[in-house]
Amino acid sequence: VDVRGQTLEEALGAVDIYLADATLAGLNEVSIIHGKGTGALKKSLWESLRKDKRVVTYRIGQFGEGDGGVTVVELK
Repeated sequence: VDVRGQTLEEALGAVDIYLADATLAGLNEVSIIHGKGTGALKKSLWESLRKDKRVVTYRIGQFGEGDGGVTVVELK
């Protein structure tokens, strides 16, 4: 899901729906595109992911995955 340019509330809502859909679809790994910017959106998203029971782990994207502008999420 691409949340670049969204407010924090919009981004959190979009990510919640995305994770729910991905879980129902049986996906093991998904990507959240938040961009690099100031890092505020990524920080808030990570705080939310840390508390989300659907999430096993998350990490910053590697080379070829979007680098620092993407968070890769592993789902239960």
